[in-house]
Amino acid sequence: MTDTWLPLLGGLILLVAGGEFLVRGAVQAAERLGISPLVIGLTLVGFGTSMPELVTSVQAGLNGSPGIAYGNVVGSNIANILLIAGVSALICPVIVARSALRRDATVMLAVAAGFVLLAWLVPLGRMVGLALVTLLIGYIIFVIRQEQGLADGGALHDKTLALAEADPGLAPTHAPKRLVLPLCIALAGLALVVLGGSFLVNGAVALARGFGVSETVIGLTVVAVGTSMPELVTSVIAALKRQGDVAFGNVVGSNIYNLLGIGGATALIAPSRVPGEIVSFDAPLMVAVSSLLVLFAATGLRIGRREGLLLLGAYVGYVWMLWP
Repeated sequence: MTDTWLPLLGGLILLVAGGEFLVRGAVQAAERLGISPLVIGLTLVGFGTSMPELVTSVQAGLNGSPGIAYGNVVGSNIANILLIAGVSALICPVIVARSALRRDATVMLAVAAGFVLLAWLVPLGRMVGLALVTLLIGYIIFVIRQEQGLADGGALHDKTLALAEADPGLAPTHAPKRLVLPLCIALAGLALVVLGGSFLVNGAVALARGFGVSETVIGLTVVAVGTSMPELVTSVIAALKRQGDVAFGNVVGSNIYNLLGIGGATALIAPSRVPGEIVSFDAPLMVAVSSLLVLFAATGLRIGRREGLLLLGAYVGYVWMLWP
């Protein structure tokens, strides 16, 4: 068992640490180049907590393990809603910004439904992957243009705030420093992320064989929760600081990044068909729990502790049902 769990845990540690260094270095380098804080936040920082999912899914796809690759994407979104939003609401009622509900939650629902439809109809090949990544780029450009000068910036802005609260080192410092050091930090972080993703995928495959369960189940649960740790930490910190609106935006923004960015990059780099069990059950469940989150958010623009308990209980039931 040590041979199984050690690479898995080591991979998770390297992914989280590497993602931290990668984003920190990239943010500092972008700041030195004169890029605006809004653009830095919505691109480099916003994608920061999704780096573990991205590297893990791409490496799993390249290794011929689509169950881990797409189980990680779908499972991370389910965990974001049921586990992370549930825990955050239990700590502090989650207040929902109108802009995040009107624009970003609607986009999250549409993207989730579109992903299910695509996975049902066609293999996720390079053209589909390119289309998903292009949609994400277009969405970020649209949000940047719309959010300039607005106090209520929506989900992606809140996701950035959550990261800055969790790690002040990711916030722009405006300190005049050389460009070489941030680039070295970013490259070191990238190397750690790639190495960690390799360990995590190998450990997940070994875990599936050791417990006699499918790679898809491991991807939907162990890998998905492990790679969602940055989102969990940032949302919990936001909830503890009574910033419930930031917690909601972090979940919604992460789900949009996961489906368009990670799902698209995985299809672009390692084309494959989404496993049938995900298409028939887990992906539709992702749409259902996304709708439930929006329904809770729309009633009074808040997600209270009772709703949080229901979400968390649903996640426990989901994991219990998946594992034999």
